[in-house]
Amino acid sequence: MQMLNLPPYPFQIFKEGEKYKILDPIRKKRLVLTPEEWVRQHMVMYLIKEKNFPAGLLKLETGVKHNQRFGRTDALFLNRDGKPLLLIECKAPTVKIDRETFYQVARYNSAIESPYVIMTNGLEHIVIHLAIQERKILSLTDLPDYKYL
Repeated sequence: MQMLNLPPYPFQIFKEGEKYKILDPIRKKRLVLTPEEWVRQHMVMYLIKEKNFPAGLLKLETGVKHNQRFGRTDALFLNRDGKPLLLIECKAPTVKIDRETFYQVARYNSAIESPYVIMTNGLEHIVIHLAIQERKILSLTDLPDYKYL
């Protein structure tokens, strides 16, 4: 797999038949190792290990409905009250983070209402804070540690 703009982590990777799988340490199951899954696993570990996000407040691949359309979030961290805090959209490293990615996240977040959003392909990370009360969308250079959100 491609090197990412995230720290390396000691993932367990297995070959099963013709496919490679990665052990998801959160769900404790083997998942097909696609480029997007590689990015998701790295981003989740980065947030847990480096930014101190509690693994117990993470929801992976949950369904979301917006205007009669269904989608699936890559990852969503909740705050201590169980409300959405950080919505994460992962793409493969070969996929550019562009307007379509932003529209996809905006559709999901119109139903979820998370104040923070990350869009990443593992090489480029776009972090946004939706300051609802101030009616502002702020682009952040980095996501603060969990305790500061």
